[in-house]
Amino acid sequence: MKTTALILFALTYVLLLSLPKLRAYIALASAAIFVALGILPVEKIFVTVDWNVIMMIAGTMGVVSLFIESKMPSLLADFIIEKTPNVKWAIVSLALFAGIISAFVDNVATVLMVAPVALTIAKKLNISPVSSVIAISIASNLQGAATLVGDTTSILLGGYADMNFMDFFFFKGRLGIFWIVEIGAFVSTLVLLFIFRKDKEPVKAMERTKVTDFFPTVLLCSIVALLIIASFIENKPSITNGLICMVLFAIGITRKLFITRNINTLTDAIKEIDFQTILLLTGLFVVIGGITEAGIVSDISKLFVKASDNVFVIFTLIVWASVLFSAFIDNIPYVATMLPVTAQIAGILQIDPYILYFGLLIGSTLGGNITPIGASANITGIGILRKEGYEVSAGQFMKMSIPFTLSAVICGYILIWLIWR
Repeated sequence: MKTTALILFALTYVLLLSLPKLRAYIALASAAIFVALGILPVEKIFVTVDWNVIMMIAGTMGVVSLFIESKMPSLLADFIIEKTPNVKWAIVSLALFAGIISAFVDNVATVLMVAPVALTIAKKLNISPVSSVIAISIASNLQGAATLVGDTTSILLGGYADMNFMDFFFFKGRLGIFWIVEIGAFVSTLVLLFIFRKDKEPVKAMERTKVTDFFPTVLLCSIVALLIIASFIENKPSITNGLICMVLFAIGITRKLFITRNINTLTDAIKEIDFQTILLLTGLFVVIGGITEAGIVSDISKLFVKASDNVFVIFTLIVWASVLFSAFIDNIPYVATMLPVTAQIAGILQIDPYILYFGLLIGSTLGGNITPIGASANITGIGILRKEGYEVSAGQFMKMSIPFTLSAVICGYILIWLIWR
């Protein structure tokens, strides 16, 4: 059964990378096969899917559709165009903006908020939005590791290692993971500047767009504020973030329905939700649950225990193996499995486990940036582009993501060892 699961998993990802237009159907078909073969029991399907993420994506997409309709992204695009001299700086500015937001808000929500601004700028300048949306996606995924609330993997680490919000800034008298991630973000920004060095088309200021309805902007800002507040609430329901996004979407739709008195308002808003992306993520959650149930993720993790008794070697293996695995495997079950393994390794070697924890966080979170399906933020960004008529190949994505990711990981790898060895 384990061999069957591994072959099916590998075939799934090969097809996902090879046939981007059919990703949702491939993921769902693979999920169905995992269940049909009994690799993942039927009763575990529902709990395997991360409904919090699904609800959050759907709700945020809905609010973002209202946000776009209000023309606020167009106004923000006007501001950026005014302040940047050329396309290169416009793209990098958006990536930095997304990174800052993503340190405190889920990566997927960040992409959904910032990508519309990139699309608007691209339309105003008559250029392709592909590069800018990819930059936004990978920048948001990088910064998600900076704080306790920025990414699910950070939340997992905080809970397992009993770390609070401020521990990510300063911990045990040393610099925390936040500063390590920010230095990595600075280095990777230099990489982006190099990648876009030829995009020197001048950006000319245009007449500012007039926004008449600011309520969608209030809703979007409310999502940001409430997600941050919710991160400090202990023992909250697992679907809290998803409920926040869905409730605010419902409020926005109800208000618009009341104003327009037109039932098409509801159907039009639902059409704006990217169901292809939602179906893809749902299928992937089941697939990952299948290989986790089969013991593949656990077996991979246990290889580290036998690898070496040298701390530097173990640290290096954890970082770079996490980068490799997370490029293809969802990092949430991987991190959840590896945390107790790293704790066991630290106990055997009689060392402080935090150097291994932080190495795991950096490698697993940033590793997802390498491929277009390695992180939910990437899948969301590709989905947004697809809705706009742009199909992004794996090669096109990785041409930017690989140098960006490697620069950030190498920087984090060195700094964590120097600070926490």
